[in-house]
Amino acid sequence: MTAAPLLREELPSVTLALFYPPPDPTLGAETEVGANMHLSENEGIEGVRFAVTGGQGFVGAALCLELLRRGAQEVRSLDLRPSSSFSQQLLDAGVRLFQGDVRKKEDVGRVVRSVDCVFHLASYGMSGKEMVQAGRADEVNINGTCNVLDACHEHGVRRLVYASTYNVVFGGKPIVNGNEALPYFPIEDHVDAYGRSKSIAEQLVLKTNGQQDKSKTTRLYTCAIRPAAIYGPGEERHLPRILSLAKLGLACFKIGGPDVKSDWVYADNLVLALILASMGLLDDIPGRKGTPVAAGQAYFICDALHNTTYKLKPLILPAEVYKVGVTHYFSYLKAKEELGYVPMTSPREGLAATISYWQEQKRRELDGPTIFVWLAVAIGMLALFSAACLPPVGPLKWVLALHLLVFRSMLVIRLVLVAAVAAHFGEGIYAWFLARKVDPRNATGWFWQTSALGIFSLRYLLKRARE
Repeated sequence: MTAAPLLREELPSVTLALFYPPPDPTLGAETEVGANMHLSENEGIEGVRFAVTGGQGFVGAALCLELLRRGAQEVRSLDLRPSSSFSQQLLDAGVRLFQGDVRKKEDVGRVVRSVDCVFHLASYGMSGKEMVQAGRADEVNINGTCNVLDACHEHGVRRLVYASTYNVVFGGKPIVNGNEALPYFPIEDHVDAYGRSKSIAEQLVLKTNGQQDKSKTTRLYTCAIRPAAIYGPGEERHLPRILSLAKLGLACFKIGGPDVKSDWVYADNLVLALILASMGLLDDIPGRKGTPVAAGQAYFICDALHNTTYKLKPLILPAEVYKVGVTHYFSYLKAKEELGYVPMTSPREGLAATISYWQEQKRRELDGPTIFVWLAVAIGMLALFSAACLPPVGPLKWVLALHLLVFRSMLVIRLVLVAAVAAHFGEGIYAWFLARKVDPRNATGWFWQTSALGIFSLRYLLKRARE
């Protein structure tokens, strides 16, 4: 099955159009960082200690694993969550997991102590219900970043790479092939707390570049990476939300016209960019003097994939509506020229890997009808129960009258209720036995869903059994 038909089958809420730029050569054992300077692919990583805030998240976990793969002496993860779907993999690889809050100086300090480089990925308020919690977004994104900066100065950290967002320059007005010369979007004009707070935090990080630590022995060099929307196997923020609501039948309207374009970045490509940015902050490269090439700089990062001919977005907030229907995409030319960034995974490869992952996830989940079927069955059974068992008071007399018109007598109505309940329960038992063979992890779920919906649920299980 080709990628395009598969996408239409599995992701009904989004239509994608892919635009492929001329292919770039892939990076080899040497990575060019800046003019006339060549570094090994593990320069500044081997034998070095790192800290990653938000290290149990989608990108943070991938970054931790890649740093260890490249020979880091130690990688520490700071995350508010005690665990995530990536925790065991991180532990198995040797990542040290710290549970803590970037809003607390002591939590940040104990993770940053004695490390050489910090990747600050922790943030809040990007999408969904988080967007309406402006106070917490400010606390995490602004105060948390201040705590990271303070800890870096206190403990003599030499490099800080900040994971920012293109929202620092984008606020709902079209941007075509934007670059780093674009001014910050006016703080007072941001329609959401996330974009505003991330913009303030990025400016704090970049203004701190070059400052000496408390002992006056080292300088902290900083830079910011501005990724496009992130996708890939295991992404938990955007695509699962769309899929789950579309699965219920709630993807019901369009946003934006057929010419709307935006860019995305595959997670592995973003990890590569973060690592290259950390190399670009090295100040001890033989044969090169002066300020590191990436010091005080910001870089847009994407796959050169412009998508979204239109979007079907269920239950999104006004701030999201304001942005998703407008063309906005950026150039990674500066990152290519100064950091040597070239996407290692093409849009086609990234999309195929993401679709394959969600295919597998779909096989592990409980299939079911849309929310409209749930409502119809629930209302129908409730009306039948009301007519058979409840006194005809108020609007219930109309319910009883309708049932008498169809079934002619109370005895028949009650027999129909007993038969319906027995049929649903019997189908639920059958679903449980069948699911133990074809989907044992969800056998209990199939029992309850089929007991509630009857044949409307059972047909999904029978379809899976035939596959």
